[in-house]
Amino acid sequence: MKLFIAEKPSLARAIAKGLGHNSNKEGYIECGNSIVTWCYGHILEQYDPEDYDEKYKPWRMETLPIIPTQWKLKVTESCKKQFKVIKGLVEKADTIVNAGDPDREGQLLVDEVLNYVGVLGKKPIQRILLNALDDKSVKEALANLQDNKKFIGLRNSALARSRADWIIGMNLSRAATLRAEDAGYDGSVSVGRVQTPTMALVCRREMEIQNFKPVDFYQLRVEWQHPNGTIPTYWKAPVDTEGLDEEGRVLKRESVEKVAELIHDFSGTISKVEQKKGQSLQRLPYSLSTLQVEAGRKYGFTPQEVLETQQKLYEKKLTSYPRSDCEYLPTNQLADVPTILKNLAGISDEFTGFTQGADTKIQSKAWNDKKISAHHAIIPTTEKADLSKLSDKEQKLYQMVAKAYIAQFYPPQEFLSTKITIEAAGETFQGSGKVILSNGWKSLYHAEASAEDGDEENSKLPNVEQGDSVSYLKDDVLAKQTKPPKRFTPASLIEAMKKIFKYVKDKELAAQLKECSGIGTEATRANIIETIQNRGFVKVEKKNLVPTEKGYMVLKLLPDSLTYPDITARWEKNLEAISNQTMRLEEFETQQSLFIEQILHEAMTKTIEPAKDVPVCPKCGKALKKIKSKKNGKFYWVCSDKECKSIFDDKKGKPDFNSKRQPPAAPDPNGPKCPKCGKPLLRFKSKKNDGYFWACSDRECKTFFNDVNGKPDIPDPNGPKCPTCGKALKKIKSKKNGKLYWVCSDRECKTIFDDNDGKPDF
Repeated sequence: MKLFIAEKPSLARAIAKGLGHNSNKEGYIECGNSIVTWCYGHILEQYDPEDYDEKYKPWRMETLPIIPTQWKLKVTESCKKQFKVIKGLVEKADTIVNAGDPDREGQLLVDEVLNYVGVLGKKPIQRILLNALDDKSVKEALANLQDNKKFIGLRNSALARSRADWIIGMNLSRAATLRAEDAGYDGSVSVGRVQTPTMALVCRREMEIQNFKPVDFYQLRVEWQHPNGTIPTYWKAPVDTEGLDEEGRVLKRESVEKVAELIHDFSGTISKVEQKKGQSLQRLPYSLSTLQVEAGRKYGFTPQEVLETQQKLYEKKLTSYPRSDCEYLPTNQLADVPTILKNLAGISDEFTGFTQGADTKIQSKAWNDKKISAHHAIIPTTEKADLSKLSDKEQKLYQMVAKAYIAQFYPPQEFLSTKITIEAAGETFQGSGKVILSNGWKSLYHAEASAEDGDEENSKLPNVEQGDSVSYLKDDVLAKQTKPPKRFTPASLIEAMKKIFKYVKDKELAAQLKECSGIGTEATRANIIETIQNRGFVKVEKKNLVPTEKGYMVLKLLPDSLTYPDITARWEKNLEAISNQTMRLEEFETQQSLFIEQILHEAMTKTIEPAKDVPVCPKCGKALKKIKSKKNGKFYWVCSDKECKSIFDDKKGKPDFNSKRQPPAAPDPNGPKCPKCGKPLLRFKSKKNDGYFWACSDRECKTFFNDVNGKPDIPDPNGPKCPTCGKALKKIKSKKNGKLYWVCSDRECKTIFDDNDGKPDF
């Protein structure tokens, strides 16, 4: 029996349909000699720290770092029933097929189940790669099953990612939360190797905007008259111009006005004419990121909305795998082109026109087998779509995907660029223009193409030759001002995460990371942006992302090595190396263990300002924390600095600085010591009466003594010993009758003797 284990039920149903002869059972589908079952994503989850050791249950700095020596998984509570089904089928199967999604997470979530039940490497295991769920794609994939061993690297890269996330998340979330609590911040602080640098991008962008100081600068625009027409130009300021800044902007209006007055009486000469034909090649089809960015700009869709909608189109078999990070197509799919174009022609009158202009003989740069890994670009399948049965979002995204596909069968746009240089009165002026010779694929995009290309595309310069004379026509002094960078939107943040090399701290690293796939994956970036919103680090204002006070606090608390994307981007590069089997999983894990120790040290030693509106200790200035007593349920306030030890009663939700509550005095290093453990003893006032008692400063010791004239009543080590256990005996005065008697100093012994002339009466 051959068993297919799919990542999710929709994938299982598509495979079962491709196999034929379906019979639905509880948790699986019978298909002749094959059975198809399914997971619900990851049905196994990592152990929590307290699962490894109970000592990790309380969050304490002294227990960090937490690094498992042997990684363990457990069955997710909600998936126990389905896991039992899978386990039973795996034990009966002769051959197993990993039918996870065609990416590293899809590879891992099935492999980890097979490893958990003990069959990975012990039974024949194959792999099916499905980039689309239409019947044709499924049957082709079923006919092309591969050996699962080929994807060990892919699985290990997902495993490395999962463990690295656990180490960073569990350790630094605890450390940051404890540090934040000390500063008066409420709630836990989540830290992650991707979410934290992503949050930091938003915070640093906002800081740039707040610190931005606009600069006024000026340009001189001059039009010249040529017999064949007018030539608009801009003055090119010489390097010795007064008021010229490092970026070539003229900051003094007088410098520009002086040149404007000078050229009124001069004619000019065309000193140089440059003309160059160029092409704009066909746009590439969409990856998930590029679709999220463009749909965000065009329709205002959030990245998560795009992902969820594309998932629906995929499950309806209308488009290919939605979580693709690839923008290229395999050449073996050229055979599907006529069918897909024919189907697209029928979805609307507009698309009928688009497909009529398509030339299937054209093969754009998108068709490139060398650029294909587990996925290809998002494209329409061979299934015909009925737009009337799709939601508004589904229609818009389907048409975006379809139009990008059709663009591959249009020729490149062709244009002629012209640059003219004019010399007049010892000054240089330059004008440029662009004439579209053939719109090609950009005819599909009309207004969008014009808006992207700007005014230059519509600027047609007259035919001129070098040496021609021109006369001054008019000028205009343009007053301009530098603008701050734009705030991130969810769509532009997705783009920043993908092109992370632009935001690294070490600029020398940027060139190395340009080919890196960025931080996060196509499948997780949208969720990361939602996560940093849900956890209170950023918020949305007028469709823009802005940081909160909590976000700024985390940025200041954590070291740069975690808030800048440099190290995270390197990790993504390492994960790719693991996937390609050029780096071992163990080597990566060793790196993470060393890194977390370094990061924790930095996080624990960085200073952090108290949160706004949080009361501070009048003694040391540190934030006060409100604590609920476990004994009586009352509230009180303690200083977050453990060395300070200031304590105040609570009065209507605020610390009562006039309260007389005081912590016990620090133990006197030269004072009495505990005879049991040798630690200093502390003197306490009894809550039951007006007396005092002494207790060991080590709470684990639990040793107590009565107070006699300000000193602990410690048994004489050279005095009488208990005949039962050998410990020292203590002389006690009865509170009931005033008589003396002797008790063993070991409370567990409970031996008692009467007093006989100052000695125990054995």
